[in-house]
Amino acid sequence: MRADLRTLAGLALAGFLVLPLIPLVGWSVAQGWRFPDLLPDRISAQAWTFALSPQSGVLASFATTTLIAATTTLLAILIGLPAGRALGMYRFRGRSLVLLLLLAPALLPGIAVVFGLHGMMLRLGLAGTIPGVILAHLVPVLPYMTLVMAAVFARFDPAFEDQARSLGATPWQTFRTVTLPAILPGLMIAALFAFLVSWSQYLLTLSIGGGRVQTLPLLLFSFASAGRNDITAAIALLYILPGLLILAVIARRITGRGAALTERLHP
Repeated sequence: MRADLRTLAGLALAGFLVLPLIPLVGWSVAQGWRFPDLLPDRISAQAWTFALSPQSGVLASFATTTLIAATTTLLAILIGLPAGRALGMYRFRGRSLVLLLLLAPALLPGIAVVFGLHGMMLRLGLAGTIPGVILAHLVPVLPYMTLVMAAVFARFDPAFEDQARSLGATPWQTFRTVTLPAILPGLMIAALFAFLVSWSQYLLTLSIGGGRVQTLPLLLFSFASAGRNDITAAIALLYILPGLLILAVIARRITGRGAALTERLHP
């Protein structure tokens, strides 16, 4: 009975999440769709043909957005992992101040953060460049990565690492065989948040990129402002595709690990 209820709740949640995507699919193949018609007047693949053509710039923007989001996520892991460990496992003077500084980008007005970063990037000569956009994306991304990892490490027992080192394991072996498997589910969730936050940035990319760095959010807004609903819908579907794929992979990995652990504990 409980399994049936969980399945029903899962299907209801999936339907609730997928429902807003149905009009996008319709608009992406529609040529004329006026209220109150339930279906488009004519079906055409013209919007998809244009969106996937080299002339539209969608594929190039897709690649640029992926590069920026993936690099930002990797840098966030390299910085946020040790920072999250320190915040989650140790109590030290100034810890509250560090937490406040991490939350500052979310507490401050977005336009103030953008203006401050833009002035700094101009002085560094990184305005209008992909590296500059990546560094700017780290500002909203790092708090998610660090705080999630701090919560993960707050429940981590360092005694397992001590046991591994007492058996002769090197620091890298200890991290790879003991620490990483224990924190991997939380790390994957933090990486998902980091990737999606970077992937969806519009104002930071527009300001720091100066129009030279063309990402999917910028292109999506451009076609939406021009009233091209069909092309906007096609780009929007491409825009949400990486997030759905990453979410599916992470959910499968986490549930698979959970099932494996359950079998070990309850054979």
